[in-house]
Amino acid sequence: MQAKIDVRNPKKEGLINRTLVLVMENFGLDRRVAGAVMMLAGLLIFFACYWFFHSAPPKTIVITSGEKDSLYYAVAEKYARILARDGVRLINMPSAGSLENLRRLTDSSSRADIGFVQAGLAQGFETGGLVSLGSVSYQPLLVFHRLPRTVTRLSQLAGKRLAVGREGSGTRLLAMKLLTMNGIETGGGTTFLDWEGEQAAAALRRGEVEAVFFMADAAASGTMRSLLQTPGIQLVDFIQADGYVRRIGYLNKLTMPRGAMNFGEDIPGRDITLIGPTVELVARKDLHPALSDLLLAAATEIHGRPALFQNRGEFPAALENEYPLSDDARRFYKSGKTFLYRYLPFWLASLINRILVVFVPLIIILIPGLKSIPALFHWRMKLRINRMYRQLLLVEQQALRRISAAELAALTQRIDAIEAEVHRMKVPAAYGDQFYVLRTHINFVRSKLAETLSA
Repeated sequence: MQAKIDVRNPKKEGLINRTLVLVMENFGLDRRVAGAVMMLAGLLIFFACYWFFHSAPPKTIVITSGEKDSLYYAVAEKYARILARDGVRLINMPSAGSLENLRRLTDSSSRADIGFVQAGLAQGFETGGLVSLGSVSYQPLLVFHRLPRTVTRLSQLAGKRLAVGREGSGTRLLAMKLLTMNGIETGGGTTFLDWEGEQAAAALRRGEVEAVFFMADAAASGTMRSLLQTPGIQLVDFIQADGYVRRIGYLNKLTMPRGAMNFGEDIPGRDITLIGPTVELVARKDLHPALSDLLLAAATEIHGRPALFQNRGEFPAALENEYPLSDDARRFYKSGKTFLYRYLPFWLASLINRILVVFVPLIIILIPGLKSIPALFHWRMKLRINRMYRQLLLVEQQALRRISAAELAALTQRIDAIEAEVHRMKVPAAYGDQFYVLRTHINFVRSKLAETLSA
């Protein structure tokens, strides 16, 4: 009877078996343990490869912006041109404004990934799946009127015909909130019309309404500029702006400087105080971190310039309103782009970053793991061989004293039993030397017993 030593000819085996034999011989494992180790390593490598490709940033994202002739549709086009430099396609999806943008972002069936959303609209929406990448601009509320006197309080519009935007729009929601605070509500003597944009501007010029409410995402900039230059039409000067800002947390006090629209004609003829919320770049929580950095870098390039209502570098800003600032955005505002994305092309930085995130930890886990398995198996084999030696030592110690023929026969049977158990052991080739030394020592003890019997 001979022990089973796992030695195979790799040339006669398939690739898997050849690999299995190499693992057995190099790490001193039996076939079952080696197979388990290979299966575990294969699963880890498969998962790493899957995650490597799965974690790649998408090449196309969708932004929901505004009407095709609105400011934020034009801004989204700028984003698209900047992202195209790094091989990312940004699809600009027109919308009716902030409210529709928010509806799309909260609708799981919508294609929208990011969008411009006016602060103060989140009530009534399930926004748990959304995060903010920061505020990108102020959005002033412009209230144009054709009353013969200067209007500084919204309460002066009571009983008039007002174009406040269509039902459900961001403009209408803010307008009605402010009018209600001034005691002007539906059901009274004031007429509320759902006109907006150029339709509302034309109605104001013709005298069909006394005042119109505009916000940047709901009207073309040319429309608002033309109204400022139309004789008889003025802007409401919010002298109570500080009070509104205190009462409504997402509003800001803004100033349109004198002459800013037309220095030659001095339009407007004085500083005009306005109020308005900020516009946030809102994204779904699953937005890829690399795309978050790319979008915020584009936002810095686009919105960081000085403008009518902001200073250079004021936006984008880490301001939180209804949506929590994403962790990636927080990191960007503190330290900018990560090292790789700062100095390498986007595709190369993404590739290296995924290698560092996926394969380096895998190597760190696999190498100590593979090293520990042979150590455990070596310890197990050593225990088995030592157990045989303990039995041999007991037989030899008993054979050294004077024993009877019956005791000698019993000891010989124990030697035979030890040898039979050793022959049944499955020993990897790496432990062949210890196995043959053990068999030699069994024969040595057997010869000692034979000498005792002859004596």
